[in-house]
Amino acid sequence: MSKRIPLFVVMMLMAAAAVAQEGKTQVVDKVVAVVGKNIILQSDIENQYMQYRMQGSIEGSSSAIRCAILEEMLFQKLMLNQAELDSLTVTDAEVDMELNRRISELVGRAGSQEKLEEIFNRNMSEIKDELRRLVMEKSLQDKVRAEILKGVTVAPAEVKAYYQSIPIDSIPMVDTQYEVMQIVKRPPVSVDEKLAVKDQLYQIRKRILEGESSFSTMAVLYSEDPGSARKGGELGFTGRGEFAPEFETAAFNLRDGEISEVVETKFGFHIIQLIERRDNYVNCRHILMTPKVPIEALEKAQNELDSAAMLIRNGDMTFEEACKKFSDDESKTNGGYIVNPMAGGYRFGLQDIQELGEYPGFGEFKNLAFVIGKLKVGEVSSPLPMTTNEGNDAFRLVMVKRKIDAHRATLEDDYALIQNWAMSKKNQEVIKSWIRAKAKKAFIRIDEDFADCDFQFEWR
Repeated sequence: MSKRIPLFVVMMLMAAAAVAQEGKTQVVDKVVAVVGKNIILQSDIENQYMQYRMQGSIEGSSSAIRCAILEEMLFQKLMLNQAELDSLTVTDAEVDMELNRRISELVGRAGSQEKLEEIFNRNMSEIKDELRRLVMEKSLQDKVRAEILKGVTVAPAEVKAYYQSIPIDSIPMVDTQYEVMQIVKRPPVSVDEKLAVKDQLYQIRKRILEGESSFSTMAVLYSEDPGSARKGGELGFTGRGEFAPEFETAAFNLRDGEISEVVETKFGFHIIQLIERRDNYVNCRHILMTPKVPIEALEKAQNELDSAAMLIRNGDMTFEEACKKFSDDESKTNGGYIVNPMAGGYRFGLQDIQELGEYPGFGEFKNLAFVIGKLKVGEVSSPLPMTTNEGNDAFRLVMVKRKIDAHRATLEDDYALIQNWAMSKKNQEVIKSWIRAKAKKAFIRIDEDFADCDFQFEWR
């Protein structure tokens, strides 16, 4: 139920924390640039410079790096200026939703809220205050960027021309990739198990309503959603389309503080408490409990897949035929191919699979890279225990259908990848044209300390 999010704010805050904790770098702050009504402070540049230092990959002189940082900030402020001219806005609920996501990312990387507060030498309220402005500005910049790039596409002829323009020895290398197929057995949960879980949730709900304990305490004790349980079940502000349909319907029909009846989704059973609603966004707590598949059902699924694997290995049935006959997974509709949810298509690098397995909601990818790395092309695995994306126990067979060794990208094998590169280049060209046009019209002033900067664009 969570999303993969960008890490730029993580790095910016880590840099800010480093500056705060060093205590030795005392900068007399001043305004070094103005774009419309938006200012850039010396401290903004120094914090960003600290980020580069932390990454340990500084190339060029310190002054050149600071000039590059300033130019990037000028572009960001130019977009904010345009947002104001176009009357673009973001709601408090949108900011809160994104803020909570990024705070969750920071807490996850730090290990706990207490550890995060220790890193920054600030309490959570102060960290959120620092981050809120960054999130709001980034949201406005994203809206402006979307307007700039609206309607930009690349035709096949442009993709081909882009590829042919790259010197042969400069064509990027593509890591080894795999096309993987699976046959999944998802044993059903018994009716008795579902009823037992629902009854347990009703008892928890009753105890909360009678004042025996708070919702957040019960979430910490009983919820099986690891991402929210440690936060008392709180999910943060989330918009429509973010939740499972049944969860969303229940959440948006609650009043502040009200607790729902037991709600069933593909993830299990929930009770939900609405904390606050703002327009089309809600902040709520939930307690999730997932019915468990009986051991007997899992053993039966394992035995069925053992039989399927034997049929494939003996040549009595192709993997595709076995998938149609045995698989309970939606992947059976495309022959059993596992789809890459991030890039689309059927190809994965082992690193891609490993990273996916580390994110909530991508349980099917956990430990998959280890298995694939040991299989030969056409070799069928033994039945493997797995956790579905919904958090249920299951078994599957896996086969590497195709392995594409590391190679220089080609139009034949890597068209989608090259298309993305061509699109990125075209987007950059469109943005550069926009900067040149808007920088001529906007009020821009740059401090004399940066007079020697060799900017890419004419800002003055």
